[in-house]
Amino acid sequence: MKMKKIAKLFVLFSMPFFLSSCTGQNPTISPEEIVKPETRDTVASPRFNDRNIYSKYEYTDSVGKRLIIENGYPRGGTKYTDPNGEVYVWAVFWTRIINETDNPLELKIDFPVDSYEVPSLPGKYFKILVPPDTMTLEKFYLFNYGLTDLEFFLDRNIHNPSSVKRTIDPKKSSGFYVVMLCLVDGAHGTMRTGLSLKGQDLFYRIKIDGSKSNSKSSDKEIQCGRINLNLK
Repeated sequence: MKMKKIAKLFVLFSMPFFLSSCTGQNPTISPEEIVKPETRDTVASPRFNDRNIYSKYEYTDSVGKRLIIENGYPRGGTKYTDPNGEVYVWAVFWTRIINETDNPLELKIDFPVDSYEVPSLPGKYFKILVPPDTMTLEKFYLFNYGLTDLEFFLDRNIHNPSSVKRTIDPKKSSGFYVVMLCLVDGAHGTMRTGLSLKGQDLFYRIKIDGSKSNSKSSDKEIQCGRINLNLK
């Protein structure tokens, strides 16, 4: 089953997050180009709407059924010291995948133990970890989007590969967390991230604006997994 991408939506958030623990500056957010989608998803929760979403991607199959990927803004910024004494700051992001097709979808995401360099911050590296917890809309207004025991998780996984594998049934959704880590002197700017789909391959994009070394935006795109769209 081929999926066609039909819309991409960027919206502004009423509670912007700035990687302040890296910079010591006040929260800011740069204006984004707004691209109106051809269709809009209706979210059941009365407290959650498109203003809470950083980016939203919609894909349709040959009969018009949709797969939707929503990416959230960051929260966090607290310092963390790993078992080897390295001091990081972290930010928690979330992604939700909504399966409106007639078939179950198998999601598989893998991030190796590697660190990633973002072009706008040459010489600065980020780690990406995926906790096993499930993010739901009911947790949205909780501290760290409801992600608990984060330091416990980081102590045991900061130097290990990170992965998630789930099956999303028809007319259901599944959400997960992504934790970004940088050394305390690493990031300077507004960080945004998001998962998107090309064919059946998943890509995770890191975007940082306003770095001290380069004021222009520069993204890092990482191929990180697949969605099997042909399960029966």
